[in-house]
Amino acid sequence: MVIFGFRTKVFVLAMLTLLCPRCGNSAAHPVHRAVTKFTLFFIPLFPVKTRYSTQCTFCGLAGGLSKDQATHLLRQANGPLGSPHQV
Repeated sequence: MVIFGFRTKVFVLAMLTLLCPRCGNSAAHPVHRAVTKFTLFFIPLFPVKTRYSTQCTFCGLAGGLSKDQATHLLRQANGPLGSPHQV
């Protein structure tokens, strides 16, 4: 008997304040990365699929992002040199 399957882990990469296209509010939008891995005997072996998404915390509108779009948003959040903004 061989036990295999898939497991998805979701990581929050950043919290951005963006203007929501549905509700029009400036609200927090977490940028998520979901990685699905093939598992054998409950041990994750290799990634099968990686997805990026964001969701409005005010109205709940969720939307998918490409890897390039997610990277662009993360660069904007971290500043031009890759370091976080200091307030």
